[in-house]
Amino acid sequence: MDVPRILDAINSPADLKVLTNEELAILASEIRQEIVATTSVTGGHVASSLGAVDIIVALESLLDMPRDRVVFDVGHQSYAHKLLTGRREAFKTLRTYGGISGFTKPTESVYDVHFSGHASDSLSIATGLAKARQLKGTHEKVVAVIGDASLAGGMAFEALNYMGNEQLPLVIILNDNEMSISRNVGALMKHLGNIRANNHYREARESLQEAMEAGGPVTRGFLSLGKNMKESLKQMVIPHSMLFEALGIVCTAPIDGHNIAELRDILSLVLEMDGPALVHVVTRKGEGYEPARRDPEAFHGTGPYDIATGNAIKKAAKHPTYTEVFGAALADEAAHDADVVAITAAMTGGTGLKTFAAEFPERFVDVGIAEEQAVGMAAGLAAGGKKPVAALYSTFMQRAVDQMIIDCALPDANVVFALDRAGLVGDDGPTHHGVFDMVYMRMVPHMRMLAPSDEAELACALHTALALPGPVALRYPRGEAEGAVLPDRPEVLEVGKSRVVRAGDDAALLAFGRMVGQAKKAAELLTADGIECRVVDMRWVKPLDEEAIAEAAKARLVVTLEEGVVSGGAGEGVLEVLARQGATVPAVTLGIPDQFVGQGPVSQLFADLGLDAEGIATTVRARLK
Repeated sequence: MDVPRILDAINSPADLKVLTNEELAILASEIRQEIVATTSVTGGHVASSLGAVDIIVALESLLDMPRDRVVFDVGHQSYAHKLLTGRREAFKTLRTYGGISGFTKPTESVYDVHFSGHASDSLSIATGLAKARQLKGTHEKVVAVIGDASLAGGMAFEALNYMGNEQLPLVIILNDNEMSISRNVGALMKHLGNIRANNHYREARESLQEAMEAGGPVTRGFLSLGKNMKESLKQMVIPHSMLFEALGIVCTAPIDGHNIAELRDILSLVLEMDGPALVHVVTRKGEGYEPARRDPEAFHGTGPYDIATGNAIKKAAKHPTYTEVFGAALADEAAHDADVVAITAAMTGGTGLKTFAAEFPERFVDVGIAEEQAVGMAAGLAAGGKKPVAALYSTFMQRAVDQMIIDCALPDANVVFALDRAGLVGDDGPTHHGVFDMVYMRMVPHMRMLAPSDEAELACALHTALALPGPVALRYPRGEAEGAVLPDRPEVLEVGKSRVVRAGDDAALLAFGRMVGQAKKAAELLTADGIECRVVDMRWVKPLDEEAIAEAAKARLVVTLEEGVVSGGAGEGVLEVLARQGATVPAVTLGIPDQFVGQGPVSQLFADLGLDAEGIATTVRARLK
């Protein structure tokens, strides 16, 4: 007989209010079991969500939600929040096609405040919510739950500066999952934190200071001495708080993020404050599931796995991934060129740079979650005579477009942008699809961009980018490569020149990147209908091969294929060239329409968008009728 779970009786955060601390701790354990059971099938962000369970349970037991607002940074730590806010039954569909998102999503639930897929934005969102509360004269609580890595982002610091200056009433929960619980966590530190988070303490402190400043030289002297002694004591006992205190934000002592009673005690105090407060909570990634505790990096974002062992369950790959090919190619380039430097933003493994970091540690830079810093630093390295390669996910490169334009492109700096996860990425959904890079790279003077169609082309594209002066970007997708034979030594590709991979006179399929494979399959399907297609691997997004486009215009139909947004993309660039050339051939641009694409297997998303071989063939048949 199954033992009833507390979790099964929870349909909203309001149901938590009748539970004792002991019952909430049991609930937290049940939530962890549910997260592990679900993600072992669907995959997901396991370690971070397990580490945040107690914070979410304690916090939401005290709030009046959805009136009170909680902003997550990043939203992949919010699985417990989803289970507590009416999505328990739907949780088994996590990150699946048509299922619930792996991140917070306002269109999914009234309890979700914003689409939290990129780091370091929660504090800015929270300041806006707190300012709106102030302007409306209402009293809802505003809380931001932010990870220590996200707090390092520049946007977070900008928000800290603003909220401290304006003294906005909001609470920051700093989920610190890197620092171990040390001697700073104890009765004295808890006591100091409680006092500092109390409004009466703040008011008394300020009143006493004003009175002493109004007194004579003696009282002012005591005040000065007291300030010096206080600052010295604070530096010794609670050094972590000094930055926040200097910004006008009350900071508590570090507390155990897996002690629900302790969390509720301090949160009860800070939620009643009339200014900004930061609660420093120390947690452990993967808490409650030993494989994730042992290897939190592997369980940051994982596919299906065996619960008993934690071992990944996946089909044996026939070919290496594009990421692996890039990492090996860059390490090889560095072995031949001492000026090559690799930069990433908290994605060493994700961008395939582990080998590079191990072999060339002095030439490897991880700036943390700070893409603007990565690109700005790359510009400086280039100015210093080095050859920096900024390896970033396409979706995160969006955060550094200004630095790319002003710091890199304007001075024509020798910076290579290696954009991993370009195109559709699957289960992480719209915040992570890399579908905008061709637009924001095409629009910039001096910039050149390559879209390799297989792993051999990727190796040559990287070699070419490092050989050329000025900024060069290359984009490549997530997942297994095509199985092309890698060259012993990559070649330098001719700038702005494509290659014909199939002859045909009826339609010309001008394909970019991974779409070359789909174009070839579509051409094979169309052959059965008596339609012969010319397939061109365009290679270069910028500059476009105008000779190849002119040749394509001799066909009855031109079709451009790109794994990016059509508006402003490579296909529209081809249309511009055709217009300049005075071509009258009918043309179709296939790519991502003017919409955000949901989550799901890439093959399914391709089919939905008409970008798979059958969809392309259907479009060609219809236009050639």
